[in-house]
Amino acid sequence: MPSASPELISPRSPRVSAARRLARRNFRSKERLFLAEGPQAVREAAAYGDTLVELFATVEAAERYADIIGEARATGARVHLAADDVIADISTTVTPQGLVGICRFIDTPLEEILAAEPKLVAVLANVRDPGNAGTVLRCADAAGAEAVVLTDASVDLYNPKAVRASVGSLFHLPVAVGVPVEEAVEGLRRAGVRILAADGAGTDLDDELDKGTMGGPTAWVFGNEAWGLPEETRALADAVVRVPIHGKAESLNLATAAAVCLYASARAQRASTGCRSVTDS
Repeated sequence: MPSASPELISPRSPRVSAARRLARRNFRSKERLFLAEGPQAVREAAAYGDTLVELFATVEAAERYADIIGEARATGARVHLAADDVIADISTTVTPQGLVGICRFIDTPLEEILAAEPKLVAVLANVRDPGNAGTVLRCADAAGAEAVVLTDASVDLYNPKAVRASVGSLFHLPVAVGVPVEEAVEGLRRAGVRILAADGAGTDLDDELDKGTMGGPTAWVFGNEAWGLPEETRALADAVVRVPIHGKAESLNLATAAAVCLYASARAQRASTGCRSVTDS
């Protein structure tokens, strides 16, 4: 059981200051460490090998999430009980949940992803909003994708908002970062993966499904939230595909469109191997 009082009571503590600096990209890159906030992210980090280095917890959170504290200690992570204002100082959220972990970088080289012969991959090209990036990662995880690639022009994978938006999925599948989009596409194609660019100027997703061309290994390339994919990126793809709008909505946001595309591929791939959906009769 945790002690009745926290050991870290001052936001000016060197240990607290070091953790707080990880909210900034240059410090994350230098230390190769990032923040994971909240019980879900910390639990997933503790389950991911020796990724979790350090954990700060309020007394209340340590009591409420005693299992997570135990898991963290079992991995060798240093656990510190901290005052509420210390956690608030480290946290990047308006309403901290009482747990903030410091984790080692966990991105995977593209070569390792290709060697695993992935069947479904999401490539984020020029995606700048960390919330969108994290949500697409979560969608990819939910759809059963085997990897995500963030190109060199995309947001930092370890941005606290991206980590939060992934809701733990960051720890579930390999993610490559800083890869030029041309290199990602060429590598995936050499690995036998068909490249689909998601863009409003493409053919209808329903038509692609009807043609039966989506059952094989597929990588979806998703573009910038505001202007989509540039012509030179679309030209790299084997096909350009759009999500149809059947109602009166002007468009779909990036994460929603990505979810539709990834699940369409997942369903097509499962159908091609004889697997039935849970919605089938």
